Amino acid sequence: MNIPIRFTRTVCLLLLCSLVLASAPALAQLDWPQEITAPEGTIVVYQPQPEGLAGNVLSGRAAISLEFKNREEPVFGAMWFTAKLDTDRDADVAIVRDLRVERVAWPDSKDADEQRFTSIVEGAVPAAGFEISMERLAASLATAEIVQKSLEDLNTDPPMIVFREELAVLLLFDGKPRLSEIEGSPYERVMNVPMALACKKGGKPCWLSSGTFWYEAKDPLGPWAPTSSPPADLVKMMPEPESAEGSPASPPVIVVATEPTELIATAGKPNWTALAGGELLYVQNTESPWLRELATGNMYLLLSGRWYRSKSAEGPWTFVKPDELPASFAAIPPASDIGGLRTSVAGTPEAEEAVRDAAIPQTAAIKRSEASLTVEYDGKPKFEKIKGTEVSYAVNTGAQVLEVGGRYYAVDNGVWFTSGSATGPWVVADEVPEDKIAEIPPSAPVYNTTHVHVYESTPEIVYVGYTPGYMWSYPYYGVPVYGTGWHYPPYYGRWYYPRPPTWGFNVGYNPWTGWSFGLSWSNGFFSMGVSWGGGYGGGYYPGRCCGGYYGGGYRGPVVINTGDINIGNNINIGNRNEINNRIGNNTQIGNRMENSRQNVYNRPENRTRNADKAAVSRDLKQARPATGRANDLYADRSGQVAKRDGDQWQTREAGQWKPAPEAKPAVPEQRPASKPAARPTAPTTKPAARPTAPSTRPTTPTSRPASRPSIDTRDLNRSHSARQTGASREMSRPRPQGGARRR
Repeated sequence: MNIPIRFTRTVCLLLLCSLVLASAPALAQLDWPQEITAPEGTIVVYQPQPEGLAGNVLSGRAAISLEFKNREEPVFGAMWFTAKLDTDRDADVAIVRDLRVERVAWPDSKDADEQRFTSIVEGAVPAAGFEISMERLAASLATAEIVQKSLEDLNTDPPMIVFREELAVLLLFDGKPRLSEIEGSPYERVMNVPMALACKKGGKPCWLSSGTFWYEAKDPLGPWAPTSSPPADLVKMMPEPESAEGSPASPPVIVVATEPTELIATAGKPNWTALAGGELLYVQNTESPWLRELATGNMYLLLSGRWYRSKSAEGPWTFVKPDELPASFAAIPPASDIGGLRTSVAGTPEAEEAVRDAAIPQTAAIKRSEASLTVEYDGKPKFEKIKGTEVSYAVNTGAQVLEVGGRYYAVDNGVWFTSGSATGPWVVADEVPEDKIAEIPPSAPVYNTTHVHVYESTPEIVYVGYTPGYMWSYPYYGVPVYGTGWHYPPYYGRWYYPRPPTWGFNVGYNPWTGWSFGLSWSNGFFSMGVSWGGGYGGGYYPGRCCGGYYGGGYRGPVVINTGDINIGNNINIGNRNEINNRIGNNTQIGNRMENSRQNVYNRPENRTRNADKAAVSRDLKQARPATGRANDLYADRSGQVAKRDGDQWQTREAGQWKPAPEAKPAVPEQRPASKPAARPTAPTTKPAARPTAPSTRPTTPTSRPASRPSIDTRDLNRSHSARQTGASREMSRPRPQGGARRR
């Protein structure tokens, strides 16, 4: 019988979470506050409150205290700083290093002591580095000023949308079918399709296989029908299926497309189910987000992070900005079956957090001596000028090679290389013409290189990083979207080089792994490996057989791989035993899902070029958790130190914590309304008020606590909420198998 197709992304993600948590080793929490030992005593630094993030430079403030060896009561203050970030999403940790203390305030201290206290902090803190989990860091950015530009030239035209009320698989060709001969056999392999498709020489008949089911057609474009008698010699070229677990009981229908297309398949008639609140319906028996608003009757589809609207499944479908969705979308319950869609609804906490997370770069320290690059071309290098820029890009290679002003630059797995020649030799670049490269528009297939950066360098090490745009994920009107929406034509010659697609792979987002491919029931049918990137790869050589789609390279015996997919410009040779996205085998789901949050620099093939962490730290003195202290102190923007006590804020008064003075944020806002009435009386009231000032000022030293400045509770409440959210997410996020936080 058929396996029901329920829209159960949330359930699958919870299962993924529980499996990974169960299998991952125990990881130490990166507790706050943290402390630094100084000659005079101990400096306690509470969790930083970011104010800005530009590249890998973090600026912010933090509440601090000085605990002197010969003094019972600590001294409380606030410091402002700038620092560099080193991040590792696999280990789920960021190192805050190279701190520069910009300013220190001591609101509860005498002026005579402030200079001494400041000197102690400035002398000890720059020598210390702090560790913070990525969850805490991302959540804390809610209080920071972050410039997140929406992708101006994002193509929002909808793809072709096909609906089927049955088990179905999309057979998507990258243009018209392209065949090449399989040496030593009577068959030809179709290169530009993500599944194992071979035809007799001459192009007819053809066979398609998942490793479990076989289909036959008179033509690559079908129609395709199941067969129980494929050619025996062709069957021998297929690897043995890993497992039938998760596969449907009967062969799905094959839907053929030669242009960007998305398939919306339901198990029978769409099962419309009411969501709590009664304003929205969603289709329960599909893996695609398909909603209907009851008030208007409009249907909505979410495809690669983009919303499209229509009155019926027949269309036409029109793009809807995520900040212009009906209010009922923001009211979707987080714990509901479709709660994961809130990430794609502008203004929700989930969407805001996803956009903040996208601002944090993944960084690495690259050893010049260990990083190398070889670029192969299909013939002599051919470059194409990118309209409106001074940049050209190589079209006949799987690498991303740019020419700017007569010099060549290439990105390989998040690292810039440079050369005086298109063919090398290549060395790690310690600077690139970012102003020129930044002009590359999204309509160019090398657009993602604009999101790879060089931060600094030494004679031995180059510090680099990339933001999710390198992985084709971009902020758009308050939500993350996948892909630029542009179709990049592939290159055909002796070799076949595809370009990154936006459509056709059922791309979905979740808060744990980011973007993932093939989150549909078809994972139990066609094995879909996903290789992120945009760096160099081998290419598909027609005379050899038969790596996966976008794959190639000779492997000894003739073997047709069943569809490992490469999503970058590089070529995946297709090892099903190592790269797999089959959700049917739940025991291995944690290992098999490669995703947009994965650290490219930490891939096995890239690790040798990474500098040793000890060397990167530059003998950094590491702060340690300050045990026995709650993470409950904050600094407001004026330098006041506040403590959270239940739902109330406290500040220091005569060496004790007491309720904070009431803030008055409404006064400036009310002035415009009250000015007309107040102005006529101002001349008569102001002289009467001024004489009283001298009589009150002499009492200020003795009544200082009574005149404590009010604190900005609204800003502090945001900081507190962000800190709580980060701590909660740190505890609940599933960890990669074998991953461990760096201590």
